[in-house]
Amino acid sequence: MIPRPKPTLARRLLSSLAALLIAAGVIVVNRPMVAFAADRYHEFSINRDSYKKTYGHWSMLPVPAGFKVNAIHAALLNTGKVLIIAGSGNNRDNFEAGTFQTVLWDPSDDEFSLVPTPTDLFCAGHTFLPTGNLLVAGGTKSYEKLEADITHPAGVMKIKNESPDHGSRTFGKGTRFLGKNGKVYLTRADVTVPAASKMTHGAKTMVHAGEVEVWVDAEEEGDGAIVSSPAQYSVAGLTGDDANNLYGVAEKITREKQEYGGDKTSYEFDPTTERYIRTADMVDHRWYPTLAPLPGGDILAVSGLDEFGRMLPGVNETYRTVEKRWVPAPSLHRVFPTYPALFLTKDEKLFFSGSNAGYGSDTEGRAPGLWDLHKNDFREIPGLTDATMTETSSSVLLPPAQDQKVMILGGGAVGDSPVSTARTAIADLDEENPAYRPGPNLPHPTRYLSTVVLPNDTVFTSHGSSGYRGGPYQDKKRSDLLTAQIYHPDTNTFTTAAAPTVGRNYHSEALLLPDGRVVTMGSDPIYDETGKNPGTFEQRIEIYSPPYLFQGDRPTITDGPTLLKNGGTGTFTVADPTTVRAARLVRPSAVTHATDVDQRSVALDMTTGPHGVTVTVPKERGLVPAGWYMLFVTDDRGVPSEARWVKVT
Repeated sequence: MIPRPKPTLARRLLSSLAALLIAAGVIVVNRPMVAFAADRYHEFSINRDSYKKTYGHWSMLPVPAGFKVNAIHAALLNTGKVLIIAGSGNNRDNFEAGTFQTVLWDPSDDEFSLVPTPTDLFCAGHTFLPTGNLLVAGGTKSYEKLEADITHPAGVMKIKNESPDHGSRTFGKGTRFLGKNGKVYLTRADVTVPAASKMTHGAKTMVHAGEVEVWVDAEEEGDGAIVSSPAQYSVAGLTGDDANNLYGVAEKITREKQEYGGDKTSYEFDPTTERYIRTADMVDHRWYPTLAPLPGGDILAVSGLDEFGRMLPGVNETYRTVEKRWVPAPSLHRVFPTYPALFLTKDEKLFFSGSNAGYGSDTEGRAPGLWDLHKNDFREIPGLTDATMTETSSSVLLPPAQDQKVMILGGGAVGDSPVSTARTAIADLDEENPAYRPGPNLPHPTRYLSTVVLPNDTVFTSHGSSGYRGGPYQDKKRSDLLTAQIYHPDTNTFTTAAAPTVGRNYHSEALLLPDGRVVTMGSDPIYDETGKNPGTFEQRIEIYSPPYLFQGDRPTITDGPTLLKNGGTGTFTVADPTTVRAARLVRPSAVTHATDVDQRSVALDMTTGPHGVTVTVPKERGLVPAGWYMLFVTDDRGVPSEARWVKVT
């Protein structure tokens, strides 16, 4: 046989190119089949036992149509049910219709129920009380109005009453105020102005005018009624002394954007009756406030926007739990941006991590620090890299709480800036001179990251976006991150977790369930997937099962006391106590806007007996505030039991 000549280089190249073109054509023609095959292989991979043992697993919660809401707030009650508060759900139509929603979900049987919601709790503050009730205070009194929607100039009018002798005076909605420019301004609501008060200063008697504030709108459309500097206004129809003693003053009346206005209503949600119980109103209207538990059982409310959308200037207040009423806290004057992350320390101070949700000065009140409430002394904590990017960051008191280490993760620049950071940092509050030190970076620059303390002394982190509300970031139209990690405090490292399928950014939540799973919900993107049209609120709920749920049998707590005391002990029956290595008290979450000042995991001293374990609760109230906790025991593989609810008194 005559040997076939070897093809030339040019011919070989042409043959290869032809083969590539044919293969590409086959792939293009069969693209749906290729994609289908890839999806099926991915499904197969993530459902393998070996994968779940290493990375965990996600599943979608089937939510009946009548119970799908815009989850703005979420809290785990001591009944094991999850309270999901939407209020008006960032929906103006719902607000104007008075349609406010709260849903209860029972993870034990996936049953849902609706709870009557009396006022708009959208963007309220909340925290757990020692009784187990959830205190919910503030919320939305009015929705924002953008400049493009404002046809009549408007502003805040301060109505003054300089007469101490004729009592208070009431002005109905629509009362006419006359400006020196000849324009008329109408009040939006009924208001009552208190009488002036007489005060003696030495030999002189001084009269201090009574005053009340109210929105006014120009009667005339357009720019002609704009007043850009402080001015005084007379009340139409008043004569004589009334005309002199009763008048209005306003800093400005413009067509500028009007921010959300805060409400002052306050409730306790009772997990037993599953109803909101009205308490006394707050001292100030508050929208986007933080409610922080204090060691004695009372609650401190800080920050927020007032009823006219103005930042409260460091005016804070306390809730007296036993009396169910709010009182001013003038000795605790301190400015914070909205939803500041405040963590109670074991020496009964509050640590502000720097994390916040946005509104406020871009400089004042943003520095992290330790706040001594007894002295109203604030000690700044230095060392934070990307210190201007704490807005929409996440913070967590690392487990165990005895270590007194707080971690801040991600965040972005002030406002709707597209700039964000992958930085994490850790402050050790036990040090003589605490300072932030760098932690491992996140996989991506991230805002709105969820952080959940797990019962095995790790922290689950997930979701978020690189851009503002999931919007543009660098060359991308959408920037939601379908990533999840587990942080290990003992090694100061992240390990990769299974990836979620639903993106989550602004107005999203995550919390630990009593069975050890993590539920994630909410998200309020600014744009849809095209990056051109308004986004829609994410109503799907996805649940993450960590790797420890796929390691075989779990420890089981079969019996034990319901009540424990600070510094006291309790004995719990465990199915196989010889395998138990640790016990933790985990305080349930009450989370919104990446802020959760409740969650913490407290290590318990433990001894093992033939039938169970005896645990000792730390005595420090700052470490273990009174209230309900989930007790977990963990075995020698790091696998936790399901939780048993106990109350620390």
